[in-house]
Amino acid sequence: MARRPEPTERAERADAQRNREAVLAAADALFAASSSPHSVSMDDIAAAAGVGKGTLFRRFGDRAGLIAAVITSRLEPLQHTVREVEESTGSAPRRRVLALLDASLTFKIENRHLMAAAEDAGLSSPYQAAHYGWWHETLRAALDQVPGVHDPDFTAHALLAAIRADLVAHLVDERKMSPEALRSSLAAHVDRVLGGDSGQ
Repeated sequence: MARRPEPTERAERADAQRNREAVLAAADALFAASSSPHSVSMDDIAAAAGVGKGTLFRRFGDRAGLIAAVITSRLEPLQHTVREVEESTGSAPRRRVLALLDASLTFKIENRHLMAAAEDAGLSSPYQAAHYGWWHETLRAALDQVPGVHDPDFTAHALLAAIRADLVAHLVDERKMSPEALRSSLAAHVDRVLGGDSGQ
């Protein structure tokens, strides 16, 4: 029979969970507010979370590990949105493809500083990230249902390349393209790639 945790152990676990949530929330807020994400330090995050810097390193290993954890936490509501998209667009594969890409683009726009921080921290190639594999497979499955798409696997990669985080940050922050204009341009691009009306 498994040993039940002692009250002190449960309290320590609860404290550790609260600290983790505070750190993730603080890091998320700091990266979102900063136009220069490389300048957000572990000291800044620890101070904003109200914990010692040592707690960050023990929990996340290094700055890259912390950023990866923040990205993972931000992906959870996005995955819920994707499930809603798939349910609501059931028999309209073109519309489903556009809705999935629009959800991903919106995520990239809202989190472009965080994604830039991930690149700056030296995280692995985006193509090796777990979330990229999930996005690619979700989009490939939707494209597989669209008539006339010759190679759904490659097309999924090509469409995701059009909304890379670094490109989104460049267009929004440097070229001053509005999110609405960017989403509209993406919709037109999807129409051209699929060769038909994305509302179907």
